[in-house]
Amino acid sequence: MKRQILIILIFIFTFSCKPKENMIYMSNHNFEQETNQARYVGLKIKEADVLDIKVSAFDEIAVKPFNIPSMVATNDSNNNGESSVASLYTVSNEGYIVIPVVGRVFCKGLTKKQLEEDLEERLKVYLTDPRVDIKLTNFSFSVLGAVGNPGQKTTNNEKVNLFQAISLAGDMSSSANTTNVKLLRFSEEKQQDTIVSLDFSDASIVKSPYYYLQQNDILYVEPDRNAQIAANTTNPNRALLLSLLTVTISVIALIIRFR
Repeated sequence: MKRQILIILIFIFTFSCKPKENMIYMSNHNFEQETNQARYVGLKIKEADVLDIKVSAFDEIAVKPFNIPSMVATNDSNNNGESSVASLYTVSNEGYIVIPVVGRVFCKGLTKKQLEEDLEERLKVYLTDPRVDIKLTNFSFSVLGAVGNPGQKTTNNEKVNLFQAISLAGDMSSSANTTNVKLLRFSEEKQQDTIVSLDFSDASIVKSPYYYLQQNDILYVEPDRNAQIAANTTNPNRALLLSLLTVTISVIALIIRFR
């Protein structure tokens, strides 16, 4: 009888002290196969994006009319409070920006490179060998759940991958479920949010088409099962069950000691 009780106690304590699995990023891998980096195709422009557009060409005087800050520009000054050479354009709800001389240009759904090429073609009517450089000034995403610093993040870096996003949020906590991180992304084609599950313990995540974030993506790092149970304070029987378990173990220990 004593032996059976001892086995039960050992099983209980062993199970309760079981180490957490999948704590290491990209721990599941196969280095016999080459791991290819996901291809960055660029951000797709959306409504309310603020684009910093600079036009340049051989003739600096001819370029000036295209770099005048427009009426829809926001924050068209640099850190010194001086007027910026380039203009900042806010994409309208209909997906347009208004370029001086050129007029309205539809850009929603295009990548920066596609819009740059489009504008360069339009400007060839007015300039010789025009060059257009575009930067997105308000790239933002959100990281929620079991991370050190959850919330919305804004960065000047437009090429942000999943690990950089988690880093900007203070890394995942020890209670995070790294194998089932949710990515919410609005699909222009479906006109609804798409939800994708990502496994950060799998090295093949770097080949995922979702490896690089898009504007307004949301990452949700859910807590693991143990953290969910520990946080379940709404269960009125939880404290009672824990007390009964503690008393039971104590009684069993006393029985073993004095028999």
